[in-house]
Amino acid sequence: MDRLTATRVFVEVVERGSQTAAADALEMSRAMVSRYLGELETWVGARLLHRTTRKLSLTGAGEQVLVQCRDMLAVADALQGVGRSDEGAPRGTLRIACSQSLAQAWLVHALNDFPRLYPQVSVDLLVSSQSVNLVEARIDLALRITNQLDPNLVARQLAVCRSVVCATPAYLAKRGTPQRPEDLAQHNCLSYAYFGRSIWEFTRDGEPHAVAVSGNLSANESMVLLEAVLADAGLSLQPRYSVAAHLRSGALVQVLPDYEPQQLGIHALYGTRRQMPLAVRTLLDFLIERLADKPEWDL
Repeated sequence: MDRLTATRVFVEVVERGSQTAAADALEMSRAMVSRYLGELETWVGARLLHRTTRKLSLTGAGEQVLVQCRDMLAVADALQGVGRSDEGAPRGTLRIACSQSLAQAWLVHALNDFPRLYPQVSVDLLVSSQSVNLVEARIDLALRITNQLDPNLVARQLAVCRSVVCATPAYLAKRGTPQRPEDLAQHNCLSYAYFGRSIWEFTRDGEPHAVAVSGNLSANESMVLLEAVLADAGLSLQPRYSVAAHLRSGALVQVLPDYEPQQLGIHALYGTRRQMPLAVRTLLDFLIERLADKPEWDL
């Protein structure tokens, strides 16, 4: 068996979602694709794919093998490129996952500059606040704002995300301005599904304060809550980068400024440090450098 070809067939089947599509892309028969998959499974000693009439899905062993197969192909492609005059130039399409708020406030602007520096790299951006399986979704790099990291992934902290409690002047004129975290119980607190849905945590002079909050709206996307806050609907705990311009303009007012909401890390997540593709490593270094120029994110 040509194990490198079998590896490429397996990766192609996973990325294209079917043996037929992989056969077309590789210009081989479907029977040959099926044979390579079978021989690869025999070689690794495990079933790699669940095969049904509707879709293909990876087994647990398949998820692990897929990462290793991609590493093998990256090494093979790098060896094939030795001696080319443009060997050091990153190339290819990168799939990046990011929340809407971070993508809209910062990432999309950074990515506008990246292709001008590296014209042979294109980006496919998946915008979602929900954590995705990097292998199944074919994600090269995920940017997540969290303190709960997947131990199976490599994480590199890029920055600190600080939050503020904010509301419009009109809402506060009608309902009053909270002076202590406990006062939030008397307010309509619009909550984010993935962080602080029912408990908001603060510190003041090193002392923790955790308060229960409730409201008539929760959402899995913080930008939706921001629009509701701007419409005088209530209070919200928002990333500083999302509301900085509104605070400067006076459209929003920071509430409880003496109490620091819980901080979160902004992390880059990826599957492995070994044989990281040049394009991924280049993009990661680029994002780190761009965030280093954003000191206001750590205020």
